[in-house]
Amino acid sequence: MEQAFQRMRDLDLQRCVIYFGFLAIFLFFGITLYDDGFLTSRNLTNIVLQTAPATIMAIGLVFALSAGEIDLSFGSVVAVAALSAAVAMQNGPMILGVAAGLGAGILIGAFNGALVAYLRLPSFLVTLATMGLFAGIARSMTDLRSIPVVNGTFTGVFGSGKLFGVPSLVIWTVIAVLIGHVTYRHTRFGAHVLAVGDNARAAQVSGIRVPRIRLMVLTLCGATAGLAGLLYAGRIQAAKYTMGESDLMTVIAAVIVGGTALNGGKGSIIGALLGSLMMGMLNNGLILMGLQVSDQMIVRGLIILIAVAISLREIRR
Repeated sequence: MEQAFQRMRDLDLQRCVIYFGFLAIFLFFGITLYDDGFLTSRNLTNIVLQTAPATIMAIGLVFALSAGEIDLSFGSVVAVAALSAAVAMQNGPMILGVAAGLGAGILIGAFNGALVAYLRLPSFLVTLATMGLFAGIARSMTDLRSIPVVNGTFTGVFGSGKLFGVPSLVIWTVIAVLIGHVTYRHTRFGAHVLAVGDNARAAQVSGIRVPRIRLMVLTLCGATAGLAGLLYAGRIQAAKYTMGESDLMTVIAAVIVGGTALNGGKGSIIGALLGSLMMGMLNNGLILMGLQVSDQMIVRGLIILIAVAISLREIRR
């Protein structure tokens, strides 16, 4: 009973950290960059739109980390999915492009998951290898050429469109967060994910099919990366082999800062959303302050170090 109370107190403390951190960064940039337009509705909307793909990928990573696994390949999956969709729509309807993009993400995720679940290979090493593998495939698919996306319906649904005045990227983000949160907190699958991440051996003894859970969480990572690829292609109206390359640090930072434990058994979809928006605010604010991309990478790296230090401190308790 005392241990459960301590866990709840630590979780509440971590939630407070992300909420206060989010508010502190918002207020800092809001005050220092007031004359530069940080608080304008256009700029704030742009932050949400820019972070939509990262937020959706973060949802998949929350499930993977909570089950004690990790996926490092989702950046490469984004590029493969976007290129697959663009190529398919050159020779067919929109539905073919959507199926190709999502299908590519799901198949890659299932491939990673099968290697981890049934060959018992470490997910870190598997996805590190497939990150390079599929990055090479993305480069070879179109000989480093960008593929334009000219299907107006596709770009409207997955990019620049609006529904009742709400941008489609915001709608996709809200839908993904709601589905992810409900699944994570209120379904048997979510409970099994947390059980496997907390103690895989005990979960196996209790009747949970641990290999199946590992397969499913990594497949989910691939699916969310595939959807992110469609959103990138829809917003930019093109598919490039470089898509997703810079997302690895951003997504990992968002998830860890959002309260998901590195050793499994604990996570938060809402925390990942706030972490993603926080990273978006940081990037936006640093750009308005005139800092270069290299400076943004330094800041993200420092945030990951701080978040990892806090997470490891909780593990040792």
